[in-house]
Amino acid sequence: MSPEKMVMMANQIATFFATQPGTDGAERVADHLNDFWEPRMRAQLLDHAGAGGAGLHPLVMQAMVHVKRPAEA
Repeated sequence: MSPEKMVMMANQIATFFATQPGTDGAERVADHLNDFWEPRMRAQLLDHAGAGGAGLHPLVMQAMVHVKRPAEA
């Protein structure tokens, strides 16, 4: 997936959870990514965030500590 599309999709998730009540937005973003993004997408997002996370919503960056890195195949 192109980095631009991946960033856009992750930011859409963060934008939604940022509007929800509570202080657990980062955990909820991570739960969504862990539940619905395929392993390759999560790995790509984790790599992008690890390289500085250009363009990622702050809530996505906060969520990265809770996103599960897929096992190498």
